[in-house]
Amino acid sequence: MANDVATLLGALAGVAGATGAATLGVAVARRPRPYLPAGHALVGSQAGDPLPGVLRRGLAGLTVPVRPGPHGELFLGSGVPQPGRTLRRMVLSPLFARAQARGGRLCRDQRVPFRLVVEFTGPVRDADTLLRAYRMLDQQLRDHAPLLSRCVDGRLDPGAVTVAITGIVDVRDLLATQSRRYAFADGSFDDIGAASAPPALVPMISEPWSRRFGWDGCEPISAEERHLLHALVRSAHEDGRTVRVCGLPTGSRKARQAIWTELAGAGVDVIADVDQAGLARHLRRHPVLRPVPPRVPPRRPTPAPRATDQHPDIAPAV
Repeated sequence: MANDVATLLGALAGVAGATGAATLGVAVARRPRPYLPAGHALVGSQAGDPLPGVLRRGLAGLTVPVRPGPHGELFLGSGVPQPGRTLRRMVLSPLFARAQARGGRLCRDQRVPFRLVVEFTGPVRDADTLLRAYRMLDQQLRDHAPLLSRCVDGRLDPGAVTVAITGIVDVRDLLATQSRRYAFADGSFDDIGAASAPPALVPMISEPWSRRFGWDGCEPISAEERHLLHALVRSAHEDGRTVRVCGLPTGSRKARQAIWTELAGAGVDVIADVDQAGLARHLRRHPVLRPVPPRVPPRRPTPAPRATDQHPDIAPAV
């Protein structure tokens, strides 16, 4: 009997030890990832819930495809709008709720704004429809004004989240008429030095890699392409803009890592890729070492703007 009791106690101790180890493993797995300022996620039109994985990995940005749908809402993806899959419900509300709950930041070590790029896609090309959709987005952003980067009379004020508009809708003229706004236009290297696209309107340059480069990461990059990359990034920084590179070749993980390393070495601020897990792992091991903009100041949640502040400067649609 004594031996049986000893055996039972030993088994229970083993189970307790295994349970403790499993609990520790879960705790380690749930430990917050470091915020990765250069990490940016690209999601496809069929992505289920794009935001949780991005935040869990510590990536500091997300490009999400949207299209106008019923009731002026923006729906995720470029296909037929699916009930409930709106930008407001799937991305904006949880993103702002997280920032508000954490004192105006998405995470404790956030040093630069989370860059949310809203990419208008889909078959709709009607200018009035697209501009009405932007107005709806603008209203939704104003409801969370204290958490957003803004431009007031040409002066940029960083917040927890910076929203950029890109895709088939051209909002530059409309944005330029707003003395107070909470969204910015996405640009290209062609905007460097352009008086019609000042940094206060187009603070970030975004281009697909294949637009100017042919290197796929399988062989060493040529001296010519490396020089071009460094020159473009340097010119953009001197012009007061950040640089985001997307559309990277879909090669092997090793080839992608070579490209990520080259982009970081050139000082690219934002590296956008569909391989979220691989990019996050790479950036944790090889962080981009370059000066970052001023820290995002913590902001206390404040009441929504008064009704008289809604759309104060939006010009009528043409």
